[in-house]
Order: sequence, then C-alpha cells, then structure tokens
Amino acid sequence: MKPLALTINGRTVRATVEPRLHLADFLREKENLTGTHLGCEHGVCGACTVLIDGEPARACITYAIACEGASVTTIEGLDDDEVVRELRAAFSREHALQCGYCTPGMLVAARDLVLRADAPTERQIRVAMSGNLCRCTGYVGIVRAIGSTIAARRARGIAVAEMPRPLGPVGSGHASVSSEPAPATAATGIATALDRGAAQQPVLGDFQPAASFEQSFLVHHPIEAVWAFFGRLSEVVACLPGAALTGEPGAHPVLGTMRIKVGPLAAEFHGIAEVDRDDSTYSGAIRGSGRDIRTASATRGTIGYRLRPAGNRSTRVELTIGYTLTGPLAQFSRTDLVHDIAGRLINTFVARLEARLSGRAAPATAGGLNAVSLVFSVVAERIRRWVRRIVGRGRGDRSR
Repeated sequence: MKPLALTINGRTVRATVEPRLHLADFLREKENLTGTHLGCEHGVCGACTVLIDGEPARACITYAIACEGASVTTIEGLDDDEVVRELRAAFSREHALQCGYCTPGMLVAARDLVLRADAPTERQIRVAMSGNLCRCTGYVGIVRAIGSTIAARRARGIAVAEMPRPLGPVGSGHASVSSEPAPATAATGIATALDRGAAQQPVLGDFQPAASFEQSFLVHHPIEAVWAFFGRLSEVVACLPGAALTGEPGAHPVLGTMRIKVGPLAAEFHGIAEVDRDDSTYSGAIRGSGRDIRTASATRGTIGYRLRPAGNRSTRVELTIGYTLTGPLAQFSRTDLVHDIAGRLINTFVARLEARLSGRAAPATAGGLNAVSLVFSVVAERIRRWVRRIVGRGRGDRSR
C-alpha cells in the first residue's frame, strides 16, 4: 500500500492505495464520484475522461498513485463551470445525448476543445473528438453542439485560452526534484549523443539480448582485403540497405541512422554504436542502440564477427547476432523470421561487398529497408518448401 495525497474537485484527499489501483476505480469506489464512467477500461472509449492538472486524461488507464500532488477534476467538479454549462445547454438543444453513458467524458473532452479551438471545421471537431465514442447519437448532434458553443463564444469576443501544454504525460509535473544527477542509461546516452553530436560519450554497457542466432557467409577475396574493408566504416555502411552515418566515421561512439518500412510504419532509428577490432585474430564486435521517435520503437543489438581463411583465397565471415526490439515493430521480431530476413539482408550486403572489392560499381541503396517485402518473400519461400514436401510425399506414396 502507498500513501496518496491529491486534490479532487478542489478538495484535498488523502488515502492509502494499492499501486495498481486505477484512478477511475479510486474515484468511483473510494470517493463515490460515479459520474466518471467505465466503458472499455482500455483507454479507448473516453467515457472515463477527467481533467488532471487541467488536461483531459483517461482515468481507467491512469494509476491513482501517479496523481500524487495533482489536481483532478471530474464531471461533478464542473457543475458551475461556464463552458460546461454552455455545452450542456447545447447538447440538450441539439439532441446530442440519448442514453447519456458517454456524456460525462464527452463534455470533459468537448470543454477542452472549446477552450483551445478558434473556429474549427466540422471535420476538425470530429477528429478532435474521435477519442470519445458514442453508441447512440451518430455524432451529428454532438458536433453541432460543440461547433455552436465555440461560435457563440467567439461572437461574444471570448478568445482562445492560452493553455500551453507541458512536456511529458499528464500529471508529470509533480515529481520531486533531486539535486543528485540522474543515473546514466542507454536511453539518456543516445539522447545526449544525438543532441550534442559529441564523440566522447559513455560506453554502451553489456545487455542480455532477447534473441540471438548465428550466420556465416563466404567472400571471394583474401582475408587481408576483407579485413581492411571492414575497417573502412563508411564503405561498410554503404553496403547496408537503409543505413547511413550521421557523424564522423572515426568518431567514438559512431552516430548513424537506419530507415525501415513495415507496411504503414515508416521508422528511422537514430542511434549510437561502438566498434571494436582485433587485428591479431581478425575478429571484432559492434554494439549499438537506437530509437525511432515516430513509432516509439527502440532496439539494442550486438554483432560479433570473425574472419577465417577459406580455400581459393576466399574468406569465411562468421557472425553472432543478438538483439532486443521493443515498441510496435517488435511484432516482427520472431527469431526464426528475423533469422531468414537477416539471411536475405546478408546476401544483399555480400553482393555489394564483392562489387566494391572487385572495383565494380555497387548496386545503389534506394530508400530504406522494406521489411514487409522481405517478410512476404520469406513466407512465400516457406510455402514453396512446404508444397514441395507435400508433393514429394504424395509421389512417394504412389510409388509404393
């Protein structure tokens, strides 16, 4: 149990709550404020919308303990609010409610729109209110009620309120400030490196990968030539689809990007990497970490490699790959699928590597890595193998 102190509808409340208790349950069960309705309990329908420090928030997916020191306003606390009073009248006039279950959350969200929007179009109102669902009205009356309220206020000379939104999640402005420096993490290291573009950054610590596998490939050139090529980082990166350096090739750590497209998701990972090489054993390691702000995906990985001489003045490159992927793109991180995709990427890399070592023009890298096309090609190949096995079994049975 954790102590909790916050303000609800202008009243100071102190309680002891379980860390996992959601704000909506606290309001309804502990404070008897049942105007905050529970619908989906997944943050989708908007019936539980309340104000936390003046910002609309989903009470069903907000932990009560996260509101320590915050000011929470429910629909009950807006009885005398001027904007809500006008919205209630407009909702009644435009027949914008039927069963009324969504109405408390709808009014809280609409109030925020009335305060912030100058002269929104019908489409803009619909987009702004798309996080609040109604099963009864068809939304026509709701849109008209909000639009007419905004128009009436602007006609009376009431301008848009200056309500700058702070960075961070709602209610986050109440964390205690410590004079002690925050511990360094991989995430803060990436942010620092990207912001400053500096070479002197803390080393990337070891991590336990979520998945790992091994790969190898053959290059038809002597080991000395391949090893020297691996030392020219800008040329190595040029052989990787979607990869680019954003800092100096000799910087430590190395700054770079990787563009990838997975269906509708287009991600550009910005990150840092450390490169180690051992000339005596023809081996090395690359440790990297990156994130994509657009999709909120992040990755950490390590690639260990060793070169061994092969016959006919060729070189065998052995890879050990470990990685961790989080965020929306993690759905494509199944080990066997990544293994197959990595094999196809390595084939592309080797073709470009061979071309450069032979003095030929390497195929140009156009755009980023299209993971969907790779996934489809991998799945198609698996289906072809499966069909061949089935057909082969059928022929074997007939031969008997």
